[in-house]
Amino acid sequence: MRIVFMGTPDFAVASLRRLVEDGHEVVGVFTQPDKPKNRGMKLTFSPVKEYALTQDLPVYQPLKMRDGEALGILRELAPELIVVAAYGKILPQEILDLPQYGCINVHSSLLPKYRGAAPINWAILNGERITGVSIMYMVAALDAGDVIRTVSTEIGEHEDAAALTERLAELGAQALSEAIPTLADGTAKRTPQDESAFTYAPMLDRSLSPIDWTRSAREIDCQVRGLIPWPCAATSVDGKSVKVYETLSGEMTADAPGTMHAVKRGLSVACGDGRSLIITQLQAEGGKRMAAADYLRGHPLKTNG
Repeated sequence: MRIVFMGTPDFAVASLRRLVEDGHEVVGVFTQPDKPKNRGMKLTFSPVKEYALTQDLPVYQPLKMRDGEALGILRELAPELIVVAAYGKILPQEILDLPQYGCINVHSSLLPKYRGAAPINWAILNGERITGVSIMYMVAALDAGDVIRTVSTEIGEHEDAAALTERLAELGAQALSEAIPTLADGTAKRTPQDESAFTYAPMLDRSLSPIDWTRSAREIDCQVRGLIPWPCAATSVDGKSVKVYETLSGEMTADAPGTMHAVKRGLSVACGDGRSLIITQLQAEGGKRMAAADYLRGHPLKTNG
């Protein structure tokens, strides 16, 4: 099929790669404009652009989608299908209406749950045991189109959002590969979403980072795993802020929530449900991510608060 692909982060690369491997004619790749990064503010390519260039695919990076430029490019490319995966821009109706087979999206949740920008993170933050990917027709409303195909998977007990993103990227690519032939032969399903089951997954921000140790050990563990790789859960150790990257379940404790003890595997902290969590990986301000036990050897714990 003659396809235009739209995507930006690592999650989207797997779907683009699968389109290429399946032999589709990818006539154009749309991705977010290059952005300055790090102290040198050097312009960097999106992961999708980096992959597209290795395949000699034409890359387009419009600043806006509603000023007519993108529509003009797409009319010239004349795709039969537009495939979107974490592009980061909203498509106007005239673009949605352009391809013969419409526009479809690879979304990393079991719709209608977790529509929005951060479905993988919020599934973990909310303690979900199962998530998945959905291939859906795109409509003007956010992630509200009819669903073509879904694939479910269990969330691992210790799986963080970064690891889950990698897995769902591959699941999404496989589901996309299986869905496209059904579009071509007219057998694709159109399952309307149940609006009563809708939930929203907004963008993450730093206000989610501070750990409230009066919460349960599981809730805090989900917070830690759900905020990887950004903005990361954070707490204070002897008055110094640290990012928390990994925790393990500890023992029952009678200590007040937030009480800290150095233990063999790292830093044990009492939680609000009478259990403790052991911080095993952390990063101090200005430092590198490291084992909490190594950090404590250089910064012996002074207080239990």
